[in-house]
Amino acid sequence: MNEQTQSAVPVWFWIAAALALLFECLGCYFYLAEVMMTDAQIAALPIDQGAMLAARPAIYYAAFAVAVWLGLLGTLLLLMRRKLAETVLLVSLIAVVAQFGTAVLTPAMSEVTPDSAYALPIAIAVICYGIYMLARTARQRGWLR
Repeated sequence: MNEQTQSAVPVWFWIAAALALLFECLGCYFYLAEVMMTDAQIAALPIDQGAMLAARPAIYYAAFAVAVWLGLLGTLLLLMRRKLAETVLLVSLIAVVAQFGTAVLTPAMSEVTPDSAYALPIAIAVICYGIYMLARTARQRGWLR
């Protein structure tokens, strides 16, 4: 019976879940790279990028951490076909929205963030929504246990 359930999961699901895992790994890498920057590395950045980093409040980094680490956990749960993946990925998506919302809602950040810098966060949020929807669809179709 387990083999029948396993075979009911289409190949595209495994491909999408593996790509989601790679995306989340990339997010974890960028998180670690940003929080581990030294003062000298920040000083070496162009002035506008250094100003954007300096303007980020602690809530930005808290949401960033929740978003990437729960995103990673959620995609691992998705690959293990666990129903908990959907909930974990929803919390990660909410954290993504909170993280990028600080760029708009925090005056110090919105003043130093150029309009062109919003395209990537929007793309990331859309991808995270797609990953969440993958988990939701998998649960609805009975692919998750």
